[in-house]
Amino acid sequence: MFDSDSAADSGLFDPESPVTPEYVESDGDIEAGLRPKSLADFIGQPRVREQLQLVLRGALQRGATPDHVLLSGPPGLGKTSMAMIIAGELGSALRITSGPALERAGDLAAMLSNLVEGDVLFIDEIHRMARPAEEMLYLAMEDFRVDVVVGKGPGATSIPLDIAPFTLVGATTRSGALTGPLRDRFGFTGHMDFYEPVELQQILERSARILGIRIESDAATEIAGRSRGTPRIANRLLRRVRDYAEVRADGVVTRAVARAALSVYDVDDRGLDRLDRAVLGALVRGFGGGPVGVSTLAVAVGEEATTVEEVCEPFLVRAGLVARTPRGRVATATAWEHLGLVPPPDLVFGSIDVRGHETQGSPGQAV
Repeated sequence: MFDSDSAADSGLFDPESPVTPEYVESDGDIEAGLRPKSLADFIGQPRVREQLQLVLRGALQRGATPDHVLLSGPPGLGKTSMAMIIAGELGSALRITSGPALERAGDLAAMLSNLVEGDVLFIDEIHRMARPAEEMLYLAMEDFRVDVVVGKGPGATSIPLDIAPFTLVGATTRSGALTGPLRDRFGFTGHMDFYEPVELQQILERSARILGIRIESDAATEIAGRSRGTPRIANRLLRRVRDYAEVRADGVVTRAVARAALSVYDVDDRGLDRLDRAVLGALVRGFGGGPVGVSTLAVAVGEEATTVEEVCEPFLVRAGLVARTPRGRVATATAWEHLGLVPPPDLVFGSIDVRGHETQGSPGQAV
């Protein structure tokens, strides 16, 4: 048995040590501290910001509850931050839940019944709501009312329950998975796009000021170029570069320090990590550039097929390194060159040749 008193006497345990399981203020969520607090502070997404500002100001001037808002886009682009900003701009409380947590209609009814007029309800991954909860949400969004069913079978009765007017903010990474009736009940839909490097550089410089990190402009540019167009990744890389700068340098993040740190963490100059390069290497070196199915690729790199398809592939396609064809995935000339290889000049895979150009040849035909 572990005796804390004897451990303290032996010097193995110091009650005054800053390492403690108890919560201290510095243990707070760093990400929360980096989130913008208003639309004016939000960097990037200019179109969505402008549209959302009109929606919110128009409702405030009328003294009405704003329309429900649906935010769609890949992970890490600021959908949760935008929901918090909406509540802040309205001066309202924010209630947060997620689609997978709403398994039964009763779960949603309990949350809706506790809302105060003007509250903002944020449902993350709203496309993953259970169908009974989703059907209850239809009536709540339109008429601010829910029908609670009491009893079972022929004796069941429906009791209408009025709820306070509220604004629903839904976030989804798969807008196509939303049912038509749910999507149609949102008064405003905003799609979040990937960020430009200059926008990510501004985000990094802002985050560095908040975290007290001394960073040079060209270092922020270097990190931004490897952040895959995603602020969440940019802030994560910034914290890892800070660790390297404090341990192996003088604490100042220069471009050289940033490049050395990102090399340690296996992030190359295009933002590819270890798994991305493994997938790309298997496709090019193991299968001659393809075409090859995603399941075969997953086996080759020792990962689940869903991981390759949902985590790696979207970025590799967007970066122009991989193309999807009816027969499978193929590597473009950019992929070969990124791995330091010379692409074969005479192979055609589907409608994409290894240089990434459209061709008229049939799959696998040499030209």
